[in-house]
Parts: sequence; C-alpha cells; structure tokens
Amino acid sequence: MFSREITEQLGSSSFIRKMFEEGNRLREIYGAENVFDYSIGNPEIEPPEAVKEALKRLVLDDTPGAHRYMSNAGFTDVRSKIAEKLKEESDVDISGEHVVMTCGAAAAINVVLKSILNPQEEVIVFSPYFVEYLFYIKNYQGKPVIVKANEETFEPDLERLEAAITPLTKAIIINTPNNPTGVVYKKEVLQKMAEVLKQKEQEYGTTILVISDQPYDKIIFDGVELPSILKIFQNSIIVNSYSKSLALPGERIGYIAANPLIENIETLMGCFTMCNRILGFVNAPALFQKVVLEAIDATVDIEEYKKRRDILYNHLIKLGFRCVKPQGTFYLFPESLISDDIEFAQAAQKYNLLFVPGSGFGCPGHFRISYCIDMKIIENSLPAFEKLAAEFK
Repeated sequence: MFSREITEQLGSSSFIRKMFEEGNRLREIYGAENVFDYSIGNPEIEPPEAVKEALKRLVLDDTPGAHRYMSNAGFTDVRSKIAEKLKEESDVDISGEHVVMTCGAAAAINVVLKSILNPQEEVIVFSPYFVEYLFYIKNYQGKPVIVKANEETFEPDLERLEAAITPLTKAIIINTPNNPTGVVYKKEVLQKMAEVLKQKEQEYGTTILVISDQPYDKIIFDGVELPSILKIFQNSIIVNSYSKSLALPGERIGYIAANPLIENIETLMGCFTMCNRILGFVNAPALFQKVVLEAIDATVDIEEYKKRRDILYNHLIKLGFRCVKPQGTFYLFPESLISDDIEFAQAAQKYNLLFVPGSGFGCPGHFRISYCIDMKIIENSLPAFEKLAAEFK
C-alpha cells in the first residue's frame, strides 16, 4: 500500500523534527517558559516593517490579475530586480532570464536536481550537512557522496573533495553561511575549490555544477564578508530563500539564480522552469513574489541574532564546551561532552533542554543549537546548561 522506500526512511527521519515534536510535548507539561527548545530554525524574530507594509498594501491592491497565474519562472519584474542585486554583489552580468522564482530554497534545490540528474549520477555533500539534502538527491535517483569537512574549521577539505570526485560527479552542494556550524567559507578556500573542480573537469571531460544553498546569506556577523559564488565558480547555481533574511519560513518564497556563463544556459533555465511546474510547485506564490520586490533591501535585525550568539557562545565556552565561533546563521555546533551525542541530547532533556544531535547532520560527537528563539528563554536556559555540564564533568 505504501512506498517501501519512504516507510523505511520514516524510521530514520530528521532528528530536527523529532526534537521539535518533543518540545511541543514538554511545553504541554511544563509550560512554554520552562522548556528550552533549541531544536529547529524557526525564527522567533518577526519580519521587518518593510514586509508588513508591503503586505498591507498588496493585500488591498485591486489591480486585475494580481493573483492569477504568471510564467512558471515568476514575475519578470521580480526576477529582474533579484538579478540586479546579484549583479551588484558579484559583478557578474546576470539578468532576470537567469532567475526562476521558487517555493523556497527546498523547492529550488529539488528543481535544480530534477533538472540535472540522471540515475546514479553523484552529488557531493560536505558533512556536517542539512539532512534533507540526501533525500532530495535520492528523489531523482542520484547518489549522495558525503565528504567530511575539515574537523577544525568545518570548511571544505579539498584533499578529500578531490579524492571523492569521479566521472559520475554531477554537482557539489555547498552551504555558506553553514547550517549547522554557522561557518562562512573563506574566499581562499572557495578559490582553491574552483581550481580542484577545473582540474577534474578537464581530466574527465565533464561539467561539475556548484549548487550554493545560501538562505543565511544576510545573517552574517563581525564584518565578515560572504564571497560571491557566481564570481568564483563559472558553473554555479545559487538557491536562496527569504525564510531567514525576512523571517518568512512559513511563506515558502525563494529563487534559483544560474551563472550566465554555464554552457547551454538557455536550455538549463528552460529545464528549471519546466521542473518548477511538473514537480507540482507550478510557480512561487504571487503575493510573496511582490512582497520580495518591495522589501528587497530589508532584512531582520541581525544584531538581535548576534546578541543571542554571544550570550550562548560565551556561556558554553565558560562551561568547558568546545565550539567553532559562528560567523553567521543562528546556529552553534559545539562538541558533545561525551562521544555519544544522541545519549547526550537525551540527557539534556532531563533539564528541559532540547537540541539536535550532530549525528542528524552526519557529524557524530556534536550537537546543534538553534538560537533564533526568545531572548528570555535563552537567559532562562543558562542554568540548565550549567547542570548538564556538571553532570558530565
């Protein structure tokens, strides 16, 4: 009656969602203020005023056809504006023809993979990784190839990458700023990666696409700059979402932007547009395409996330945790105080602390904290972290 593959995957589905559901259960028992739920990246911070003002105006707009179908690629003016911003950031001559609006970054990745993959072609993913990548790749009969990142920096390990590339390698997914580590990949690392890929493309006579998943591209701290993927990699595709930068995860609005220098770019963009339709997304929501257009320069208050990072990071370091300091996102990825990160996460629940074991991201021995929650909850949770640390000393 059911898909064997999906029923098997149910048993090993996302730790993130399991912890999130456990948080809901504990809140029913102890009250929301007494449960410290760091499980899911569901921003507590509200969208910026520019989004709210755009919504008010657009909902009352009586322009005929405002809520009808448009091209499966999205509204032309929205795509052109996004391309204009990308051109400013990258100095790459990208236009609206190279942008497709999507139902968030998850849909964007699925559209890209459906468009490029043949059965058993390989997609490289660096661990720790966002776990859904593996499901997305398998959706289209692709083969995920997991490459461990550098254990000290969590940036791509280029020697391991080079060893993992084969004639079947179709794409590499990178995620910077990174979920779950918060690391922003350095420009020099990405430039060296580009050299590795160019050598392998010449060796095998293939094209290797770099798919850059970057919904956290506006949530960066301490003056760190995000290198332009379009500038560094000729065969590059950006998938993006406004879920984090505008605090709109429930509205599912994002885009695909492809480097115009990719060979046969017109065919590729046609594939994206078609796959947007045949995967059942049809087109990105009309209303929120227009919201994005009007709020294109807005972001949430990044300083609020920095405050949360600093409080938690400094407290954990003081308690003896080891952790790479995040340069972006709203995640921390400390080392577990015992080797079994799942056991450690279960122990934390005694103190109503909920976080996701690193095993859920392909990186045992760590755990992820999502600190996009109310500041009062963070402050109230600090004694719970103290009790947890004391238990394992």
